[in-house]
Amino acid sequence: MSIQQIHTLDELQQYVGQPGKKLLFKHSTTCPISAKANEEFQAYTQDSDTPAAIVHVIEDRPISNQIAEDFGIKHESPQIFLLEDGEVRWNTSHWKITRGAIKEAVEQ
Repeated sequence: MSIQQIHTLDELQQYVGQPGKKLLFKHSTTCPISAKANEEFQAYTQDSDTPAAIVHVIEDRPISNQIAEDFGIKHESPQIFLLEDGEVRWNTSHWKITRGAIKEAVEQ
């Protein structure tokens, strides 16, 4: 399944507002830890039909800030959220973002 890149607040609201489980990944394009987390995220999404979206935190800072505000979760990057029906069901950051961790969270 292809990963949607979110650039606008409208896209963010539409994405979060969709029913069911979905992943939202905050990616820093300048950070080696984030590069590794992004590899794990991409690897997971290749074998999954869970909708997934990515926000580039440097290029789209307002979106990144809005996510922290909307969910009341301190911004980190890399950071991943499992959303279900507009609520955060699970989130983690940095080295804890692995294909296995994502799979486990989605399957709970």
